[in-house]
Amino acid sequence: MGSVDRKPDGVDADLATEDHQQGSWWADGRTIRRSAGPPASLMNRHRWTRRPAWATALLTSLALTGCQTVMTNPAQSPEPSDSVTPASGKGSSANVVADWPLRFTGHWFDASCYSTYGCKVKYGNYRRIDNEDELKLSSASIGAKYPNNLSAGYGPIRNFPPPAIVTWRSKDGTPLHAEIDMAEIFKDQLIRHNLKREEVSTNASGITPGIILEVNNRTINVYMRAHISSKELQVPGNRYSDFRNDLIKAFSQTY
Repeated sequence: MGSVDRKPDGVDADLATEDHQQGSWWADGRTIRRSAGPPASLMNRHRWTRRPAWATALLTSLALTGCQTVMTNPAQSPEPSDSVTPASGKGSSANVVADWPLRFTGHWFDASCYSTYGCKVKYGNYRRIDNEDELKLSSASIGAKYPNNLSAGYGPIRNFPPPAIVTWRSKDGTPLHAEIDMAEIFKDQLIRHNLKREEVSTNASGITPGIILEVNNRTINVYMRAHISSKELQVPGNRYSDFRNDLIKAFSQTY
């Protein structure tokens, strides 16, 4: 089994408001009411701590835009060591349509490994460490759900930590090493998405995209996924489809 050590590197200052929900708990990016207590099924998988103020504000913002919640490996989420102060009018205002094109000053992150041995990823305070002797399942074994199963649940992280350091062995046992520079890949700090300006809802706010690093045998892919509210339903008749969160590949290299 692999493990992930999660220590958020920073958060958007706009989101760092006072925590008024003193009766809630936070673990692995999920919020649970204290009155209900941590679920019994999770008691042995999480270290439960009172949710920090920055997390409360962020989750409230994401809930308003219908953000997905993603289950990931157990980890702790202490207070961030520093914070993000986004530039005015760069994706941090209440009306993102007025700030076109959409930009980001912070992001979520996660790494996924397929057909690898001992996959290790270091990015800021994020750590992924897989078993050296276990061959991770292939992406092909996931079927049609791949690659849309990829998502980011660690953070938010301010733009940008030093390059991600990745070490692993390919399916045939070849040791490999790579350094992936997110600051270079996303140097324009533009959010990748498939909506036109006139299609974005005027109620859209607080967009913090996810960046996903995928190690697949000998290939590293980097994707972005951003939840953006739309004026029209993306699936006619489905009232819950008033958004897009497309997975968009931004980088790929085979080693």
